[in-house]
Amino acid sequence: MKKQNLINLVKYHVEKKDDAFINEVATIARAFDAKGDNAVAQYLMELISTANFYVPQASYKNLNYLRKVNYSTNPLILPDVIEQDIIGITKAISNKVGLSKFLFYGKPGTGKTESAYQIARILERDILSVDFEQLIDSRLGETAKNVAKLFDEINHLQYGKVIIVFDEIDSLVLDRINSNDLREMGRVTSVFIRELEELNENIVLIATTNLFEKFDKAVVRRFDATISFNRYSKEDLIEIADSMLTTSLKKASNLRKDIRLFNKILKNLKEIPYPGDLKQIIKTAVAFSDETNEYDYLRKIYLALNPTNEEMQLQKLSEEGYTVREIEILSRVPKSSVSRKLREE
Repeated sequence: MKKQNLINLVKYHVEKKDDAFINEVATIARAFDAKGDNAVAQYLMELISTANFYVPQASYKNLNYLRKVNYSTNPLILPDVIEQDIIGITKAISNKVGLSKFLFYGKPGTGKTESAYQIARILERDILSVDFEQLIDSRLGETAKNVAKLFDEINHLQYGKVIIVFDEIDSLVLDRINSNDLREMGRVTSVFIRELEELNENIVLIATTNLFEKFDKAVVRRFDATISFNRYSKEDLIEIADSMLTTSLKKASNLRKDIRLFNKILKNLKEIPYPGDLKQIIKTAVAFSDETNEYDYLRKIYLALNPTNEEMQLQKLSEEGYTVREIEILSRVPKSSVSRKLREE
């Protein structure tokens, strides 16, 4: 990284120029990648891959435990069964039928948090996310007090304009294994349950968790509805991945789309990653692809999804059903050499 890169980073951060800041980080990541430091490059790209940056707003400046999130306004692709649930929640909020507390659960990367943002986008509301770093205190009794203060803040908001998100609420009500004082965490959970019960029903609250099976049933019962995000079929994941790839390739004019080969790579997997991981794999592959090779991103995607075949064994690729042309793209071995080597093997 050059001195100018560092100067630019500080400058763009101070001036709150998010787009310029992200582009500068991407430039630095490419420089690391070119030098062979792929781990650092990928880590930097992962840090800037999300569009959700905390943005301070004057109307929320006095809040201690909530932060406004500047979420993406792009539509979210979900399986039909989950999409129908999201539509139902949106209608319930709009029609004020008395349902306002929702728990989204599922494995990491299934779209729980993004779905909360999607609801906010449709209803044209702000997202206020709980700042757990401010909320959780190591001092005995303080976290429970902070939870009460948090809900006091929530109850004084203009409820028709916001949605409250407890993202990964596990850190608040499940952190008992590593706690030295189980009674303290029990008090926190009890206060949370009490405050949730007394919450103004006009305030919309969405919590997300990856650990639903470990949730105290008493906590679960306080939510009006629970939505499972573990309902992706293989076809759903391929369709979503196709859309992600199309979006990423629009930003790379030197690359060509080959959906057939991309889909074959996915179909050959025993288990396709969930959208959160898929998005990162695709974005990183496109960002770091060889500009002189219009299909290099496919090779990078294959390697990310098949780390056991880093040496690109031609026979293995052939057994997986790839054509000679496709093997050439994935292995960078010319077709003529591929054919000869396969005959020899």
